[in-house]
Amino acid sequence: MTDGPLIVQSDKTILLEVDHSQSTEARHAIAAFAELERAPEHVHTYRITPLGLWNARAAGLDAEQVLNTLLTYSRFPVPHALLIDIEETMSRYGRLRLEKDPVHGLVLRSEDFPVLEEVHRAKKIAPMLGPRIDPQTTVVHSSQRGALKQALLKIGWPAEDRAGYVDGTPHPIALTETVAAPSTPAEGGTHDGGDAPASSASPAAPGGGWSLRPYQRVAAENFWAGGSGVVVLPCGAGKTLVGAAAMAQSSTTTLILVTNTVSARQWRDELLKRTTLTEEEIGEYSGAVKEVRPVTIATYQVLTSKRGGLYPHLELLDANDWGLIVYDEVHLLPAPIFRMTADLQARRRLGLTATLVREDGREGEVFSLIGPKRYDAPWKDIEAQGYIAPADCVEVRVDLPREERMAYAMADEADKYRLCAASETKTDVVERLVARHADEQLLVIGQFLDQLAEIGERIGAPVITGSTPVKERQRLFDAFRAGQERRLVVSKVANFSIDLPEASVAIQVSGSFGSRQEEAQRLGRLLRPKADGRAARFYALVARDTLDQDFAAKRQRFLAEQGYAYRILDAGEIPGS
Repeated sequence: MTDGPLIVQSDKTILLEVDHSQSTEARHAIAAFAELERAPEHVHTYRITPLGLWNARAAGLDAEQVLNTLLTYSRFPVPHALLIDIEETMSRYGRLRLEKDPVHGLVLRSEDFPVLEEVHRAKKIAPMLGPRIDPQTTVVHSSQRGALKQALLKIGWPAEDRAGYVDGTPHPIALTETVAAPSTPAEGGTHDGGDAPASSASPAAPGGGWSLRPYQRVAAENFWAGGSGVVVLPCGAGKTLVGAAAMAQSSTTTLILVTNTVSARQWRDELLKRTTLTEEEIGEYSGAVKEVRPVTIATYQVLTSKRGGLYPHLELLDANDWGLIVYDEVHLLPAPIFRMTADLQARRRLGLTATLVREDGREGEVFSLIGPKRYDAPWKDIEAQGYIAPADCVEVRVDLPREERMAYAMADEADKYRLCAASETKTDVVERLVARHADEQLLVIGQFLDQLAEIGERIGAPVITGSTPVKERQRLFDAFRAGQERRLVVSKVANFSIDLPEASVAIQVSGSFGSRQEEAQRLGRLLRPKADGRAARFYALVARDTLDQDFAAKRQRFLAEQGYAYRILDAGEIPGS
């Protein structure tokens, strides 16, 4: 028995003592295979799940390393049954393999005859399989490659896909790196690696230059070695450049799927700056433009738009001989894209995200259809290297006035969250915080449009929502980047893929209930490194003793896992303007 920071329990939960001297290193070690469930002040609770263990196994972590982590940091003896269960669960990954047979095409292979027999007798899987070639090999209908992986994951036998990929149509793409890759920001100037082009490059040589950061290079190499899968990096850490590196490695026609039109144009600008691609080689496929070119950037929204009950634009996914498909913000992938992706398993697929958390619980579909996690960097590790800004997270608790508190108490359950989250009291606190940070670039972020409109009027700031035309959004974002606008009020349209490198303060007034991914993405708007090295400040305004406070605790779970601790501040402690 050691005095470690962990208590490992037989129900597959892990308790982490936050104040222990080894808590940080232990948290980083278990984050590779365990998911954070609760994060109050002193003891955090993690859970070990099969999907977490299989993702770890696919990323190169074996059972021995997982068990060693638990034994090293556990304060009490780890239950023997749990050790055995972890080892056996991880051994399930790869017992079944999809391979390409020179005679029979796609086959499912296993040296474990009982496992293959079990799969053959599963009612939902049998129709996807062809004849048995030998005791270890079964033919698979090529059109069922994705659906079979989904079905196998559901019965607890995740298949390792070694069947290879089509080459796609060749198209020359190269990075325009001009300096050697630095090991730290101070050893060589590099473009800040932001997820979009508006960030300025730091000169490393006369005339300036840039190179992939070490972790970006490793992430791209890990993806290519695995063939398909997901790269997880913090907001602001340069996921776009990982995508560009994968495109250069592939040198084929590429389809890039993004969240919105602004993101599509930021990807285009970044590719023009960081690769040999020209404007004529990059097409946009959005609500306004329908261009199919060697590199085509399409929005999820247009691909999933219905006409007559059908999705006419989904044909784009199979309209060209794509050698690579890039899914930006893969944790947001809509269900129709999942269904179409099941038919695209012969094409290399790269998912990019800051978090694999999906609020709909479909992480398993990302694993089986896009691919397992190939690279994951803890946010605090990237911060320690100086590639993203440090952040101070503050939960500001406000008291509802008596009238609002009574209205909340008497409201229907469906209306309670809006009543407390959109309290007039929050608007008063926003004004005080804006006055406190008058000299800084500041964002106010929220869910409810009438609340945002009132805040915009009170602080004299433009409001950007889903109804704001794309050109106007771009104009306002550009003005903010240039310092001509120092404040913006934004709805959830700014949650993803918007690069505002000099934003150093964000005030969140409301959100999508308990969404962990949204909280992470909103903090991410601030994490681009600042020119003067200052820290970012993230305020979450929360109505005390309401659903707002309950949802806030859920929203903060992912960031707590990454090492961000929220300070609690009473609204009364913020001085008036």
